[in-house]
Amino acid sequence: MPLSRSAGLLAIYPHVTGRDRQLLQLLDDHHVLTTDQIHHLFFLARRTCQIRLGELYGLGLLDRFRFARTGGGSQPWHWTLGHNGHRFQAAAHERPEPTPRSTRQTVQRLSASPNLTHLVTVNEFFVRLSAYTRWYPEARLDRWWSESTTTKQFRTITADGHGLWSTADTTVGFWLEADTGTEPLGKLAAKLDRYANLIRRVGVRYPVLFWLGSAQREEHLHRLLRGRRGEVTVATATHDTHPAEAVWLPVGATGRVGLAELPTDHGQPVADNPNFDDDGVFVL
Repeated sequence: MPLSRSAGLLAIYPHVTGRDRQLLQLLDDHHVLTTDQIHHLFFLARRTCQIRLGELYGLGLLDRFRFARTGGGSQPWHWTLGHNGHRFQAAAHERPEPTPRSTRQTVQRLSASPNLTHLVTVNEFFVRLSAYTRWYPEARLDRWWSESTTTKQFRTITADGHGLWSTADTTVGFWLEADTGTEPLGKLAAKLDRYANLIRRVGVRYPVLFWLGSAQREEHLHRLLRGRRGEVTVATATHDTHPAEAVWLPVGATGRVGLAELPTDHGQPVADNPNFDDDGVFVL
């Protein structure tokens, strides 16, 4: 007999696979993923993905929502932790057990958030990198930090995310600024001052990646930044390209390069900096 959503965690544990645990952790860290994103991260066949997500939903480990699509039909399912998923993660990380009410409120706030599209866009960037490593074993996404984790670690910047990307023996750290077209380009450019302050304060020098919604916004941002001579390396690409490929156009350059070709000081300089621990994480 199938387990119900009200089943206890001990009864659910035997039905949770290693892949399920990875998915639950990602949703704990990054809040929401679409069906397509989960498919690309963990499954070969879309139908297999849909069946497994339905099973996890039936166990109460996942919850979901979606919206009507302009012109008819529906958008893809957006998946987040269900009540048992929150309980599972709370037990795994020794956090207080959530109540059903708090879980419902979390899902409701997420589904109604004006930042939902932006959050899905940020996660899409990292999903593409992570999925790429399934087919190219020489590549690795060594770090995928959310905005909240990045802000907690580095305090003075408000990046949408932070990552470490490796190919062969090269590792590049980066800050992500994912653009959905809702902010004036001048406001995007003004964010670079905080990254420059971080360089002066702790010495970490990572490129800032502006992932833009259109080629027109990319062109206009380059015009805005063209005369800027700063300490911050800036590169741009658009949503219709794959971030793991040679799509990044540094400000002032004429040709596009791969992510791992961008200048970075991740490695020995960071390891020698007393502001960083053995994992390259900033500490006060």
